[in-house]
Amino acid sequence: MSTQKVAVVTGASQGIGAALVTAYRKLGYAVVATSRSIAPSDDPMVLAVAGDIADPAVGARVIDQALGTFGRVDTLINNAGVFVAKPFTEYTDEDYALVTGINLRGFFEVSKRAIAAMLAQGGGHVVNITASVVDHANSTLPSALASLTKGGLNAVTRSLAIEYATRGIRVNAVSPGVIRTPMHSAEIHDFLAGLQPVGRMGEISDIVDAVTYLETAGFVTGEILHVDGGQSAGH
Repeated sequence: MSTQKVAVVTGASQGIGAALVTAYRKLGYAVVATSRSIAPSDDPMVLAVAGDIADPAVGARVIDQALGTFGRVDTLINNAGVFVAKPFTEYTDEDYALVTGINLRGFFEVSKRAIAAMLAQGGGHVVNITASVVDHANSTLPSALASLTKGGLNAVTRSLAIEYATRGIRVNAVSPGVIRTPMHSAEIHDFLAGLQPVGRMGEISDIVDAVTYLETAGFVTGEILHVDGGQSAGH
């Protein structure tokens, strides 16, 4: 088996995902980067796999291509996610299908295949990107579908960490507050900054630093690391 470590990053074409691809390359990993619209990479150690993670076939294909190209999967970062903020009674069936498809079904399929590969090679690490609004709901930002799905990821992080604790697989989560990414249009940045106890939005580098900490923290599993400017503690 190859000794070159391999990380898989979902939602990898922009924002936090793209920065994680760069960070794991700097750590010496080969990277499998997937998103719906990802372009091929000039770096031979980055394999781009285009596909909608909500499609049940895509997660399996991503891991199969990782194994076929690099021979192993050491880390999976479930970064792909979608956020739709609406009053609960205004959510549509389409909203529900979109949010659960990416945030839950996408997680399920790719993680199942990745963990199977990790078991076969004797260990690995899964990091789920969740959301601090799950722990600290905000009346100005109704987000029941985020809580339903990202709250599920928080719970399954702990469940899988314990299920695989004796088999060399760690499972952790990073729970961001509001981060300055292409997801948020510039005109609402001041509003979003005001939601954070520290009075500013987080930066993509804050989340990358948290993920790379967890990568090297061999005694940490089942942890939900809040990187949210204090949002989950109160306001």
